[in-house]
Amino acid sequence: MNNYFVILAAGKSKRFDQNKPKQFFNYKNKEIIDHSIEKSLNSKLFKKIIVVTNNLKKLKNNKYHKSIQIIKGGKERSDSSLIALNFLKKYKPRNVLIHDAARPNFTIKLLKKLINELKRNKAVVPIIKSKDSIKHKIKNKIININRENIFLTQTPQAFRYKDLYKLAIKQKKKITDDVTLLIDHNHKVKFIDGENQNYKITYKEDLQIPQIYFGIGFDIHRLIKNKKLFLGGIKIPFHSGLKGHSDGDVILHAIIDALLGAMRKKDIGTYFPSNKNKFKNIRSPRMLKPIIDHLNKNNFSINNLDINLICEQPKVSKHRNKIIDSISKILILNKDKINLKGKTVEKLGLIGKEKAIACEVIVSITKYD
Repeated sequence: MNNYFVILAAGKSKRFDQNKPKQFFNYKNKEIIDHSIEKSLNSKLFKKIIVVTNNLKKLKNNKYHKSIQIIKGGKERSDSSLIALNFLKKYKPRNVLIHDAARPNFTIKLLKKLINELKRNKAVVPIIKSKDSIKHKIKNKIININRENIFLTQTPQAFRYKDLYKLAIKQKKKITDDVTLLIDHNHKVKFIDGENQNYKITYKEDLQIPQIYFGIGFDIHRLIKNKKLFLGGIKIPFHSGLKGHSDGDVILHAIIDALLGAMRKKDIGTYFPSNKNKFKNIRSPRMLKPIIDHLNKNNFSINNLDINLICEQPKVSKHRNKIIDSISKILILNKDKINLKGKTVEKLGLIGKEKAIACEVIVSITKYD
């Protein structure tokens, strides 16, 4: 193992608009820089971890592991990178990974992929495709660029130390990442899939962490003759239907109840009271629509649903795929985020005597501010 990890943390964070550099702000219960230090240390992939900073006093007051070396950085990113490479020269490293402290969300899995690819390549860099449309301004002219040809580079970036050092000591212009050196000199670079969560924290808004909420829903209705049975928004061939003021769809009712709970709202009966004639025989997909509208309006997004349909008959397995398809269309949610299981009660109670059907749902939602 002759790998070294460099964390660049000497920036002033001018775009962050705060009184201190962003790398020392709290994020997920620790300072931003500590995420990179701890992950690189816990990976056990590196002989030494070099932290380059212009806030030596603050970092040296912390009790870091003996394999972590803290050194003073330069004025520009490229200066700090060269300072780190010069410092590493005495260790005669084979490989060096250079990382921006402002990217705390990379994984150890990515570190392992980069080092593994260095066995066959001189430089390995993670990239992601652009999700946005790209424009390029030249003087007063705006030019459209095909985003299929645009890639965003991330860090950590992995290099054979000797190859990068030879180019870095000759470099005079400012660069925003180290792979630019190799590209400018026509060196071959291996690009691998990056990680979407590995974004760079640049503005205060980037520190906002989406909030995840959970909700539990439950519904039960008696089975009665001469009524259609609706489950998950579709008609199920059966000799009985579910008694209720609406169509009695226990699956959709439980989903509504779960979503209301996750949003910290009241129960389904508050919004669809059984003493209101306008809701008599209403189809449950219509009841679900205003709940979804409220979800979207308030920047919530459904992560997944887990549904237990509790009955002796009909058998859930026969209708599972169709019910999931229906729920997917109603919620505009990918089918792989919806799970449906059938449960019996061993002939116990009303459900066991095939006189009722119940459903319970757990939902996870995320709120984006």
